[in-house]
Amino acid sequence: MIKSLFIDGQAGTTGLGIAQRVAALPGLRLITLGEAERKAPEARAAAMAQADLTILCLPDDAAREAVALAPVGARILDASTAHRVAPGWVYGFAEMAPGQAEAIAKARYVGNPGCYATGAISLLRPLTAQGLLTPEQNLSINAVSGYSGGGKAMIAAHEAQGGPAFELYALGLGHKHIPEIMAYGGLTQRPLFVPSVGHFAQGMLVCIPVFLEQLPGHPTAARLVQAFADYYAGSKNLVVHSGLWSADLQPEALNNTDRLEIFVAADEAHGHAVLIARLDNLGKGASGAAVQNLQLMLGLKDE
Repeated sequence: MIKSLFIDGQAGTTGLGIAQRVAALPGLRLITLGEAERKAPEARAAAMAQADLTILCLPDDAAREAVALAPVGARILDASTAHRVAPGWVYGFAEMAPGQAEAIAKARYVGNPGCYATGAISLLRPLTAQGLLTPEQNLSINAVSGYSGGGKAMIAAHEAQGGPAFELYALGLGHKHIPEIMAYGGLTQRPLFVPSVGHFAQGMLVCIPVFLEQLPGHPTAARLVQAFADYYAGSKNLVVHSGLWSADLQPEALNNTDRLEIFVAADEAHGHAVLIARLDNLGKGASGAAVQNLQLMLGLKDE
């Protein structure tokens, strides 16, 4: 049976990415609106009524308005930040916990994760769940992303000749991904999150430095690697590496894939370790995760 999909906000970066990916999926029909209808509430509501699933690729306030506009019974996958920690919404990180994929498949409302949050939660959740990291641990999270995740103004700035090579941002230290990182990473202590953007289109590294002697049980780096490997055993998209094969990691290595890789770098003599997640901010960090979630919600593919 053919399933129908409506993308509200298809012209944006995430919307375009999803549309390109679903074009190759069998059993799926994309409902599209003309240029004049894209912002018309009546046309959008009618499209939601026809669709088996609506994906929102809108700014937060517009996403909230779209949910209010949706007909009774409409199923929604929201790619914005608006509903990621909202009551009644299931978080769309299928590998996050046992049973999460099944919860996504049954849900009426699913919040697609943020790109930075996907990397951070992939590192935090296994350790808090297994007691190797306390919820009240003081942590810093450092991350660098390709500029494609920063919106039209940032993309234009980086694609202009002489665009910035590197920049820190959100230096008010109140980044919008922090609530979901805490909620689904198992933290009660707010982490210090320092995001940055490099002069490359896509790709991402998320890093969490830890002092091994400050963690419960003083685990070795090998113990942390084993904890990740046990937690994600059998996953198709998350790969845990037993070690580093070079002295550096490039953020672009997983571009155009839906994979996420986990590494632990360590200097055991000094009790230092760095937990590292690598992913494509437009893949597992955005459009790829959305397509994985829509397949679960529409029963198009087993995960």
